[in-house]
Amino acid sequence: MECMTRTASPSKVTLFIPCLVDALWPEVAEAMVRILRHLGLSLDCPADQTCCGQAAFNGGYRREARRAARRFIEIFEGAQCIVCPSGSCVHMVRRHYPGLFREAHPWRRRAEAVASRTYELTEFLVDVLNVKDLGARFSGRITYHDSCHLLRGLGVKEQPRSLLRHVTGADFVEMENADSCCGFGGTFSLKYPDISAAMVNAKVDHILSSGARTVVACDAGCLINMAGAMSRRGISVNALHIAQVLAGVDFQRTCPF
Repeated sequence: MECMTRTASPSKVTLFIPCLVDALWPEVAEAMVRILRHLGLSLDCPADQTCCGQAAFNGGYRREARRAARRFIEIFEGAQCIVCPSGSCVHMVRRHYPGLFREAHPWRRRAEAVASRTYELTEFLVDVLNVKDLGARFSGRITYHDSCHLLRGLGVKEQPRSLLRHVTGADFVEMENADSCCGFGGTFSLKYPDISAAMVNAKVDHILSSGARTVVACDAGCLINMAGAMSRRGISVNALHIAQVLAGVDFQRTCPF
């Protein structure tokens, strides 16, 4: 898909909660709910939603990924607007779902329709709602890490930065090589642990050089990977999802790893 359909002034949002957030870091989902309710949106969260199939797809299991995609489409295709706090999961739905089905196949059209209404949280706030200032407050210096799927797959770069620059009290600084991979990559970190470790340690060095006491990102996987590396090195830098920063102090708990 070359572009996606923009939803004009949506009144209702359906929440797409990633597996890592659901199982390990529910505070991120709670923060997203707080943000969207603050903006006056009606919310729905299908209780029967499951994994989008990204792990299977990345592992080469196309049949299993197709099965997960069909279930996702059946659950979400009635939604006016689908919002998710994960660039990688949105990238799976938007970029890979249509390609799982042949041209002219009925499921291909259904996949494209769902993909066109699926947004990562920061692009939804900035590009759809035209919101940059949520009235959030944060004390201290923060820096931002670009996750690969969000930046390279979806082209989302300025949206999270614009939101962070409008957070009162936050001293936002760019780190060197903010767009370099942290080495997580899902199964990549399992298949190539030595390479992954070298990549995340280089990323941690850039975080430290920025002088920030908090690193912010839009994907739980990246944050868990960076937080784990910093913990092993005895570094006390917080790792927070951007939703936690934008939602306010009640949800500013660091990454659980």
